[in-house]
Amino acid sequence: MTANLKTVPTTEYNSVIEAANKYTEGLRTGSPNMVAQAFHKNAVMYGFISPPKPDMLAGPIDNLYTFIRDNGSAPAIKTRNDILAITQTTAVVRIDMEGDASGADYTDFLTLIKVDGKWQAIAKVFHKYQ
Repeated sequence: MTANLKTVPTTEYNSVIEAANKYTEGLRTGSPNMVAQAFHKNAVMYGFISPPKPDMLAGPIDNLYTFIRDNGSAPAIKTRNDILAITQTTAVVRIDMEGDASGADYTDFLTLIKVDGKWQAIAKVFHKYQ
């Protein structure tokens, strides 16, 4: 008989969402420092910024911090964070976002890893809507 075990405690789901919330709350308040708490220092980001023309933004997560410094806060931003997958050490979160600091809407996918008991995003892949 195969064991029917729950391998990921509910507290881990909550911790993953807390990390994603640091990102979205940092966008709301215009705080690159708060956003940085959600990301590993070596995180990367990739995505399309000018659909339908495929202008890809690719590189270090510092590009995101520069965007926040240049564009400021987004007090009216609307976000929804959903965990798409989770294991004991990895997770993928989809963030639906409307009205960032530049007025744009996005879908972000954060890939997180648990290192030394802390969940941090190691990659952000995004799509900007027209």
